[in-house]
Amino acid sequence: MPESIRVSAPASSANLGPGFDALAVALELRNEVEVLRKGDGPPVVHAVGEGEGEAPTGRDNLFVRAFEAGGGDSTGLDIWMKNRVPFARGLGSSAATIAAGLVAARAMGADGSPDLLAVATELEGHPDNVAAALNGGLTLAWTSSEGPRAIGFGVPAVGFVVVVPEQRLSTEAARAALPATVPHADAVHNAARMGLLVAALGAGDESLLADALDDRLHEPYRAPLVPLLGEVRERIGGLPAYGATLSGAGPAVLVWCPPGSDLQVARALDGLSGCAARVAKVADHGAVAG
Repeated sequence: MPESIRVSAPASSANLGPGFDALAVALELRNEVEVLRKGDGPPVVHAVGEGEGEAPTGRDNLFVRAFEAGGGDSTGLDIWMKNRVPFARGLGSSAATIAAGLVAARAMGADGSPDLLAVATELEGHPDNVAAALNGGLTLAWTSSEGPRAIGFGVPAVGFVVVVPEQRLSTEAARAALPATVPHADAVHNAARMGLLVAALGAGDESLLADALDDRLHEPYRAPLVPLLGEVRERIGGLPAYGATLSGAGPAVLVWCPPGSDLQVARALDGLSGCAARVAKVADHGAVAG
């Protein structure tokens, strides 16, 4: 049983337009955590970067909760977190923390072999972001009679740019904007578009992406909370881009680009409404210890 380990876990962008609560892609923006066992007292968490001064510093920290849920003993742990994934922007910060905690527990000799996706989903509430954070690449997650499941599609041949505003948007507020029911026609529309998106990415047919990204289940209802989405869509009209989707519940926006054009698009969007635009490479692996 090692007395110290390092673990990292990626950001993720979920929904990807029509794949509401099902599709997600891991992004190469990683939280890093160093875990040391130093004694017999309660765990102590030190966070720098995102969440510095606001994240819990004891057993109620999400990393520690995930570590314990994964079978780890947090007694005497000294935990140093370098958080790069922005909080409450729709980039899977909680999923990255959960994935890191579970992988750390396993690396430090946790008892048993829990289903990491099942444990992560219970902590997160839905499987899309945590599936991407654990597995890397593009993932499709669903819940079966045996619990949450996920399948990976590797790294899609698409460039991504993420536009991140300063203001935050809680998942609870974004969920509250959604109606309890949607028209049957909209459900059919999204089922077709989600299938089209997976088919387009699998076939490498970029000509289908503009149609495939058209969502009717969540983005129209969340758009009033995230005016940035409309602003980005208007700006990319003259750029090499397939379209733009909310990143998770927002307020960050994910722009889909032809491979090799992501830097041009990021430069054109940087500073839009005071937001930072950055190239977002797909992470080909999820949370890892080493």
